[in-house]
Amino acid sequence: MKHLRWLTLSGFAILAAMAFLATRTEAQPGQVKLIVPGVWFREGDFDKFGHCNNVIIEMKDYLIVVDANFPSGARLTLETAQRISSKPVKYVFDTHHHGDHTYGNPIWTKAGATTLAYVGVADEMKRYEPARWLATAKGRPDVAELHLDAPEPPQQTFDKSPFILKDGSREVRFYFFGWAHTRGDGFVWEDKIFGGSIPHQFRPSVEKGVRQTMEQGAVSGHPIVDVKVRLVDGSTHAVDGKDIAFQIAGSMAMREAMQKASPVLLEPIMDVRVVVPERFMGDVMSLFNGKRGRVAGMNPLGDGRSEVTAHVPQAEMHSFPIELRALTQGRGRYTMAAAHYEEVPAHVAQVIIAEHSKHHVTVGV
Repeated sequence: MKHLRWLTLSGFAILAAMAFLATRTEAQPGQVKLIVPGVWFREGDFDKFGHCNNVIIEMKDYLIVVDANFPSGARLTLETAQRISSKPVKYVFDTHHHGDHTYGNPIWTKAGATTLAYVGVADEMKRYEPARWLATAKGRPDVAELHLDAPEPPQQTFDKSPFILKDGSREVRFYFFGWAHTRGDGFVWEDKIFGGSIPHQFRPSVEKGVRQTMEQGAVSGHPIVDVKVRLVDGSTHAVDGKDIAFQIAGSMAMREAMQKASPVLLEPIMDVRVVVPERFMGDVMSLFNGKRGRVAGMNPLGDGRSEVTAHVPQAEMHSFPIELRALTQGRGRYTMAAAHYEEVPAHVAQVIIAEHSKHHVTVGV
């Protein structure tokens, strides 16, 4: 019996041998390398066409492709897959929601493949699209020629990690690690320095300074989340090159980068459920609207009362109990639970940032 081989794939990186055997410094755009038997790495031409890299995995009766790429990149990768194997592409894995990893989905589904992704990728596409797709179509003919109003989302999503594909000869595992490509992922630190421009012993000091700024904030005094920080270069001094100096340098660099990165403020959104006599329904709806709330549903309970559900910013809920009591003559009831985070509207964010700046010499999140 053949040994069952397995490969591990994450939402944002190919692990195992692929990660270090096929780097951009070793491969040329369009070049295809056999990494291990039945696994190929295709180098994308990111600089010229924005194409991401692809991995092609051969199973017993079909192929798996990692990343849908842009449409033009998808066509090139499909040609590569057809050249190296007579087996059809059955699955295409969207590692994250960026266009160079998802906009080629229609090419693959038209070819008979099923596109799949972690559920967070599909959620991020709902948040950013179709605005980003339409903007991209203005500058990319391969996107525009599809004549679609929005990108095609992955056909299949998973929320358990790992998601496993196996056929008796090989097992492929897709892990979601949360590496700062979808909201809530947290923080990723990448040391991309080659050589000794910053001594190895001081690089953790730079990261420590970055993390300090993330905790203290750099625009409004709130913690910074969902970022990837890549250390690419630096310098040191024979006398002044000390741990604290690199911490300060990391903190200052992070603050400067945040100012250039167009950060947004996030606020907690609450899932609010209100039960009131039906005659107060209109008043409750107006109350939600005045608190930047979005009514999600209404449900008559059949006893003269109705239930209203809405998503409301937590910041708007402080006076809600008193207002609801006054509005319904003490007959309204409500429950509240944390739902998710959303961007603070620009006009509200400006007030928060301005108020923070009054009390802090250094503008910070």
